[in-house]
Amino acid sequence: MSRRSRRSSSSDPAELARLVLRCAVGGTFVAHGVRHGKSLEGTAGWFGSIGFREPRLQAQLSAAVEVGAGAAVLAGAATPLAASAVVGTMSVAYRTVHQPNGYFITGEGWEYVGFLSAAAIALSALGSGRFSVDRLLGWDEVGTPARRALVAAGLGIGGAAAQLAAFWTKPVPKD
Repeated sequence: MSRRSRRSSSSDPAELARLVLRCAVGGTFVAHGVRHGKSLEGTAGWFGSIGFREPRLQAQLSAAVEVGAGAAVLAGAATPLAASAVVGTMSVAYRTVHQPNGYFITGEGWEYVGFLSAAAIALSALGSGRFSVDRLLGWDEVGTPARRALVAAGLGIGGAAAQLAAFWTKPVPKD
């Protein structure tokens, strides 16, 4: 029996779960990117206020990466790489804004960014599912679930670290 014939059928509840997870993570990320793109000047000002050099460039790249990664997650295209962009973006947000504020989002904590990162890593491990570009191209079962999760987490955190090293300085608190 081939791998393709052993795969779950379209009526498998796991296929629906993958699709729902892709829509939730990808849709959220597209919306976030569109919001940043519609208010580039405001986003750039905010990036500057939290310590980013080249804030206009950061705002433009943020909008493009968020829309692009979100669309790729929605389509189930290169899912581990798209998930790594989600993890990377949320890791930057964690370090620059949310880390010192505790867990809960109501206090500007890291609840939201942590959840989106975990969901993206889980999606990478699960695979994009039957209704995806990855499946059409035969990429949906490349690597083990653990390796796909490691790609999403490792590339995301590594990319975030590189971006922070190149473009961010922790602001000095005003007295």
